[in-house]
Amino acid sequence: MEKQPHLLLWKAVFVLIMIGLGFGIYAGSKSIDYTWRWERIPQYIINTEATTVRSPFDGSATIEKGNKLVVTSDYGDDPLVIEKFDNLLVSNGDLVFEGDPLVEVENWNIGPLTWGLVMTLQLSVVSLVFAVVIGLFAGLARISTNPALRYLSVTYIELIRGTPLLVQIFIFYFFIGTVLDLDRFTAGVAALSVFTGAYIAEIVRSGIQSISPGQMEAARSLGMNYVQAMVNVILPQAFKRTLPPMAGQFINLIKDSSLVSVISITDLTKAGREVVSSTFAPFEVWFAVALMYLVLTGALSWAIQRLEKRLSASD
Repeated sequence: MEKQPHLLLWKAVFVLIMIGLGFGIYAGSKSIDYTWRWERIPQYIINTEATTVRSPFDGSATIEKGNKLVVTSDYGDDPLVIEKFDNLLVSNGDLVFEGDPLVEVENWNIGPLTWGLVMTLQLSVVSLVFAVVIGLFAGLARISTNPALRYLSVTYIELIRGTPLLVQIFIFYFFIGTVLDLDRFTAGVAALSVFTGAYIAEIVRSGIQSISPGQMEAARSLGMNYVQAMVNVILPQAFKRTLPPMAGQFINLIKDSSLVSVISITDLTKAGREVVSSTFAPFEVWFAVALMYLVLTGALSWAIQRLEKRLSASD
């Protein structure tokens, strides 16, 4: 009970710090005479504006029973029949010309920021699958007794970890992509997978080496070969130990995927730049983009924590 007042005090300090940060951002925007326009952002996430259907030809409009609009062409084309709409913009018997608005249909459309979020998810998930495969094999080769495999793994890991991801993306897209005729998405996935795989390889290596050598000896004494002992005994234990750093690497992959925007992949970052150019509201857009990235990484972090708890309960 004595600790309770201290906990409340420190929680109050945290709240005050967050309020201070928010006030600092607001005061900073006022110092540069910036006008916040948050009302412009929602339409770029979910667009609820009505879609206007226009006449494809010159003709006349007829409203039939059942609230059905029929536009008859003056040139003998097949009539345009519209049965579902929300707002009628013409009257019965009106003459219409090509391009004239006929009806409005209210619907929900995904905005460019949401499409960018979907592309970021696709890049991250596909890259993650390949990165885990690459990292697992490279990590096993790293501790292999075969010198060729070990040297190849060390060369790959040091080469990839020692060069910037942005440079690797350019190499994959402009050089390897040109030679192998890869599209932007494939080149971006390849660069992210190879880059992340190098870090996962070191995580796998450290996880395996953290297991007592006696575990392998005991498994071999039971008649298992090396592969069986590794799959059934060593890797399951190493997986539990490497889950926290692996989760951190997965989160880094989501954030690193923003760099593929330099090769014109419309991910969340590139979508944000395009929205900024059309809204002239850079602060609002980039805060919204940061929040969307935070939702992705926060959801992944929560899922990993749940998995850790389940694995610890199974011990």
